Amino acid sequence: MEIGVTVANDLTEKGKTQARILSNQAKISKAQRQLGALVYSLAKGNEENQPLVDKYIDMIDSIEQENRQLKAKLTPAEATEVEHVADSEEADLADVMADPAEAQDEEAAPAPEADAAADAPAGRFCPQCGAPVAPDALFCNKCGAQL
Repeated sequence: MEIGVTVANDLTEKGKTQARILSNQAKISKAQRQLGALVYSLAKGNEENQPLVDKYIDMIDSIEQENRQLKAKLTPAEATEVEHVADSEEADLADVMADPAEAQDEEAAPAPEADAAADAPAGRFCPQCGAPVAPDALFCNKCGAQL
């Protein structure tokens, strides 16, 4: 009976590890998208905020490091399986985010300044500087404070 309990516990731990890796991968993807949007908006406005860019890079690096440690706990086959699931989820997200109607009608899109104002809801502001922030932002685009 003890062997069955041990096997069940091992499977539970492996499942938790795999779920954590997938969760971390989603966080990495989100942070990378936000970093790209930040770099784009800074470049478009001819501004620089290297400390904020570095915060995003450091955060992504730390999550990737955690994933490497978690994958080391798995067998090579299990790690490959998790990577395959993560890759297919990213591909699904890319398919969802690619809106053909949007690509056809880019000329009718509002100015980026209007988009930036629409991204910041009335109730979400940076606790440090009070600037409006996007609902899923990890850092304030103005002062760099972690949200």
